[in-house]
Amino acid sequence: MLTILRERAAREPREPAVTFVSDFTDLRCEVRTRAELDLLSRSIASWLQALFPATGKGEFSLSEKDGLSSSPGGGFPLSERVLLLYPPGVEFAAAFSACVYAGFIAIPAPMPGRYRHERRRLASIARDAGVRVILTQESGLADVEKWVAEEGITAVVHATDTENGDPDAWREPETVPERLALLQYTSGSTGTPKGVMVTDRNLVANTKVVETCLGLDERSRYGSWIPLYHDMGLIGMMLPGILLGRGYVQMDPMSFLRRPVNWLRMMDELDVNGTAAPDFGYDLCVRRVTDEQLASLDLSRVAAAVDGSEPVRAETVRRFTERFAPAGFRPQSFLPMYGMAEATLLVSGAPHRLPVRTDVDEAALEQGILRPAAHLAPTRTLTGCGPDNGSTAVIVDPDSHEALPEGRIGEIWLSGPCVAAGYWGNEEATEAAFHARTTDGRGPFLRTGDLGGFLGGDLYVTGRRKDVLVLHGRNLYPQDIEDELRAHHEELDGLHGAVFMVGDADGLAAEPSVVLVHEIRAHWGAERLAEIAVQMKQTAAREFGVPIGAVALVRPAGVGRTTSGKVQRSAMRAQYVAGELPTLHLNEDPRLTEALAARRVSTP
Repeated sequence: MLTILRERAAREPREPAVTFVSDFTDLRCEVRTRAELDLLSRSIASWLQALFPATGKGEFSLSEKDGLSSSPGGGFPLSERVLLLYPPGVEFAAAFSACVYAGFIAIPAPMPGRYRHERRRLASIARDAGVRVILTQESGLADVEKWVAEEGITAVVHATDTENGDPDAWREPETVPERLALLQYTSGSTGTPKGVMVTDRNLVANTKVVETCLGLDERSRYGSWIPLYHDMGLIGMMLPGILLGRGYVQMDPMSFLRRPVNWLRMMDELDVNGTAAPDFGYDLCVRRVTDEQLASLDLSRVAAAVDGSEPVRAETVRRFTERFAPAGFRPQSFLPMYGMAEATLLVSGAPHRLPVRTDVDEAALEQGILRPAAHLAPTRTLTGCGPDNGSTAVIVDPDSHEALPEGRIGEIWLSGPCVAAGYWGNEEATEAAFHARTTDGRGPFLRTGDLGGFLGGDLYVTGRRKDVLVLHGRNLYPQDIEDELRAHHEELDGLHGAVFMVGDADGLAAEPSVVLVHEIRAHWGAERLAEIAVQMKQTAAREFGVPIGAVALVRPAGVGRTTSGKVQRSAMRAQYVAGELPTLHLNEDPRLTEALAARRVSTP
């Protein structure tokens, strides 16, 4: 990365490297050119090198304490870990680049939030990584210093938009492609966040895969509203734009959430050719961009719009491509993709083609078989995420570890140059996730925990293994039930749900029960909420043939999600079982109510 950054700065010094849209009223922007980025990166790196003059010089073996015992294949050159806490703006790019220039390990994370659990999660990241320096900017310095004091973090806090080191005093570090460049902490959709160890080689390889899978080149500009502490924002958008394209354009996520049309305006007026968002971002545009706003847009130069990070809903694909076709958006520019932090980012995708939406046999899907539906058979519509490009994907029976053929659903296992080095300081989790082998001896593979299968060369992701509802020999996917509820009940449209099962695993003396939790607006009133809950039970029973133990209706934002928008079903189940779920209305089977009450009495 260092070589590429310096070569681009020398070759195209005046080209914008990073642009931040600071005001959408008249589209005011802050711009940092490649030469300016290089100068500031050397200045910050010089300050870091002066602060830790001896770091990065030694080769640390697998027995060293700092997390490397979990790394496969020998020791890594180790250096200081730098926590990057930045609000939206151009400063993050310089801080990340400075870590590359200094040979240090960058740890992107969100600013300390208002809520206690957010601040504690950030503190756990800082402690887990052994952070001794935190970079931020002047506008966020007071908040960061207050958080550091509250949590007892021992670290130097420095605002990089103030005085730094002498750029001429910067010395190029001795780096190798296997050097750890990034700790990307997982979002924690099914468990505790872990620090994924990403090497320089991983980042360069995946950045090139992103460019290829998006069908872009050196003339393309990237841009998005996704926060840069998220892997899709950093690795999927910013790095390809700076390293390979015509730069990166960023906007404040809150600016998008307040007015989704701002994202589309940014792409139109700043000539952004490649963008990305979770599925809910495209859905929000469909629901909230007005006809008048649509008439003012030209999206004909958008060559790639990636939908990823959470399950890609076929209905979102259809609605977005149809809605924005009058603005020149081409259906073949909409790219459903699959990826994850443990594979650096992108795993599968295909450019310049119409989105693949396949009606599969519903009964076969429940038995772990992926096949197109016959005429008049009950169906589920799934979205193809393209062939495996970033990593080699193998579908494996998660219990027997037998590799499965096309058309069978199993756990997705990955190998290749984009698979990360493991989890920081967590040898047990690294061994379980990164060192898997099939029954015929192939490996090592990364176990993703995601279920899916290949059909016609496309990877179809059907859900998380931990989230699947196994009932009477059938495998039901919670997102299918959640989507079906929203499709049948307009009161739920645009909101989030969490479907899960409770039973023996939760210590309940009751038959396994399916629980439907869904956000809803409170203005419907108590009587109508009760009617909606009953109707939701009926819909789930009719469409999926499963008995529903409870329907819990909660306020908007009441369903927990990760920073990337993934529903935290495990956390929602834990809240429900503990009786800590704040509900607007609860429709619960009396036998389940009794079992839950008995468990709560017996649990300390």
